[in-house]
Amino acid sequence: MDDLERRIEILSAGAKYDASCSSSGSDRSGGNGAAHMSGVCHSWSADGRCISLLKILMANACVYDCAYCVNRRSSDIPRAALTPDEIASLTYEFYRRNYIEGLFLSSGVVVSPDHTMELMLEAVRKLREEKRFTGYVHMKVIPGASRELIDRAGLYADRVSVNIELPTAGSLALLAPGKTKESILRPMNRLAECISASRDERRSVKSAPLYAPGGQSTQLIVGASPETDLQIMKLSEALYKKMALKRVYYSAFVPVSPDNRLPALTAPPLAREHRLYQADWLLRFYGFAADELLNERCPCLDLTFDPKTMWALNNLDKFPLEVNTADHLELLRVPGIGTLSAKRILRARRAARLSLEDLGRLGVVMKRAVYFVTAGGRYGGLKKDSAEAIKTRLLEKKEPAAVQPQLFAAAEPAGEL
Repeated sequence: MDDLERRIEILSAGAKYDASCSSSGSDRSGGNGAAHMSGVCHSWSADGRCISLLKILMANACVYDCAYCVNRRSSDIPRAALTPDEIASLTYEFYRRNYIEGLFLSSGVVVSPDHTMELMLEAVRKLREEKRFTGYVHMKVIPGASRELIDRAGLYADRVSVNIELPTAGSLALLAPGKTKESILRPMNRLAECISASRDERRSVKSAPLYAPGGQSTQLIVGASPETDLQIMKLSEALYKKMALKRVYYSAFVPVSPDNRLPALTAPPLAREHRLYQADWLLRFYGFAADELLNERCPCLDLTFDPKTMWALNNLDKFPLEVNTADHLELLRVPGIGTLSAKRILRARRAARLSLEDLGRLGVVMKRAVYFVTAGGRYGGLKKDSAEAIKTRLLEKKEPAAVQPQLFAAAEPAGEL
């Protein structure tokens, strides 16, 4: 193995723990590469497409000593770095061979946040201007970098992200003593301002430069600190509202290095991560609020039932719902009815009154929905409904557990929620 290949192996391995990797919103043209439908699946776009990215660190050395990070300063691991020229050439050559469609570039903090950002910006500048690469680029923004460098990031990248990592300032102080809540939120807020200003400008001047057209995202580590799911979902809800984030990614904590500040886990909490993704989906596409799904009495998501089913079981007074008269938001709150099947119901009932049999043909998952709907006054659930009776019946119909998902696979809820 030559030196470059060894460094690529080290830096690719160091990047795999970052979950905030997705592709959407790019429409660059007039050069080499395209962020559209082709290539090998390495990640998932926000609209469900499979896309392939070179996911790599520029360097895995770091001035910080965050307890949860494999690249922390005190970790005894092989260290490596790539130059801006090497990053640009690797990305372009991999694209030419149809291995990838784009680049996900992050880095440990080398020397200082500004020094690291300058190296990353130079790599992407070379890729865009010298290689004329117009494919997808996702670039991490380093907390603590200057405003000028932050502003430049979105001119080269399709998506930008600043990892918030931990849900509270207290956990950051304990596990990442070199970082603060303010140092993370400041660049997130600046990126939100630049993205908003760019969109406003392009409404009146179509030729105005694109600025991070895929928006910004962030990552939260789940299970490294004691915060509840309620705290995590309230934070995500606030970030979506205040920072206009495209996505919040949830990454199950992987114990990569021993530290007495960290919990002793036998395995990453993947089931919890999956439930958080489902709850996040409900916030973004189903009209739910965090405090509807969780509260102080029940601050953690149920690992047996998905969050929408649990909400419905806790609010049986709102059901059964008549599908022929319910509005769109009401339909979205029925377990087994998703965004697509809700639209189909609204469209189909204009032509004829729907029956229970019609619902299955419209894509409704009736093994869940049957306990929460009527169609033309007809009900197909239990004679004596109670939350516990419905839980029992749902468990009886539950399919055998699938193979444990791979740790670094995309985590999106499957089917209709």
